[in-house]
Amino acid sequence: MPLANDLRPLSLDDFVGQSHLVGPGQPLRLAIENKQLFSMIFWGPPGVGKTTLARILAKNLGADIHILSAVSAGKDDIRKIIEVGASRHGGTPKLIQTVLFLDEIHRFNKAQQDYLLPFVESGALILIGATTENPSFEVISPLLSRCRVFILNELTDKDMAQIITHAVKKLKSSISPTAKDWLIQMANGDARQAITMLDNAHTLYGKLTIKNLKSTLQNSYLRFDKKGEEHYNTISAFIKSMRASNPDAALYYLARMVEAGEDPKFIARRMVVFASEDIGVANSSALMLANQVFRTCETIGYPECAINLAHGVVYLSTSPKNRSAYDGLRSAQADVKQFGNLPIPLKLRNPETKLMESIGYGKGYEKYDKDDLLPDKLKGKKYFKKTVSGSRS
Repeated sequence: MPLANDLRPLSLDDFVGQSHLVGPGQPLRLAIENKQLFSMIFWGPPGVGKTTLARILAKNLGADIHILSAVSAGKDDIRKIIEVGASRHGGTPKLIQTVLFLDEIHRFNKAQQDYLLPFVESGALILIGATTENPSFEVISPLLSRCRVFILNELTDKDMAQIITHAVKKLKSSISPTAKDWLIQMANGDARQAITMLDNAHTLYGKLTIKNLKSTLQNSYLRFDKKGEEHYNTISAFIKSMRASNPDAALYYLARMVEAGEDPKFIARRMVVFASEDIGVANSSALMLANQVFRTCETIGYPECAINLAHGVVYLSTSPKNRSAYDGLRSAQADVKQFGNLPIPLKLRNPETKLMESIGYGKGYEKYDKDDLLPDKLKGKKYFKKTVSGSRS
């Protein structure tokens, strides 16, 4: 058995991380304590415990759990699970709930999700979906409205250190503090990746040194989950290449994703975000083109939409860059978090009643006011600072 499966906790008390969901008084712990099982979607990066949490919930609530990956599953697989559940529960005095854990639910198309809907609605099936993508975009509204969405965070360094210590103990081995710190940084919050590297290094070399851990990365037979580590590394390289105005590198990483069968809408969605985050007001047409590419990917699909993606990538890569709108938003958000809802200047308030007008609401307001319109505590603050970096032809 792979070490990652062998280490999988069976209760919330042994689960590491996600205290906002599994800590005392938090929703998933309360669900177990109150014997409540309901359809839900876990949204978060890879290796943070989505599958493990689903198993713990089902086990502790006495439910049957069936695990499918949306990459390879279809309607027939769901039909069989429903049939098995119905036959098992037929003569049972106490109904045993059937849980479907659907990994990468964002890979299910609309027709497949529509097929799931009546079973979730009737309670014949408790759906626990897992996704690394925003479910608002990838899960149909009727299905999403019948599920609670829980956001799982990247594991902290402290969480990772605890998991690594447990794994090393299970291997009956040892690891130096320096090697542990290197592995924590390398795994980037992904427990499965860290455990897999430890397992591989121990199997191949016996000792858990930095050199041996690095060697496992270079071994062609020990590649990580394509939809995990490689998925995130490639999209990161893709975005950073466009940011650097390097169309050649951006096209190369696009080609890798296309050849790996990456969802074209995933790529196009990142391009839409990039158009505002990195290009912004330097070329506002970039946002329109990125949106057109996204819509084209929706309507045409592979293989042809790869050409549209390439068109968009070259355009975005060679456009001038300006992050002032993005930086200004983040700066303003930081002030909102720090100061809360500061009083809005009276002249900007709408005098909807005589009383409001009498106390100064709207007084002194002019349509093209040149005065500082920020709350008093923030007067003089500048969030928008226009700077443009060069483009590459």
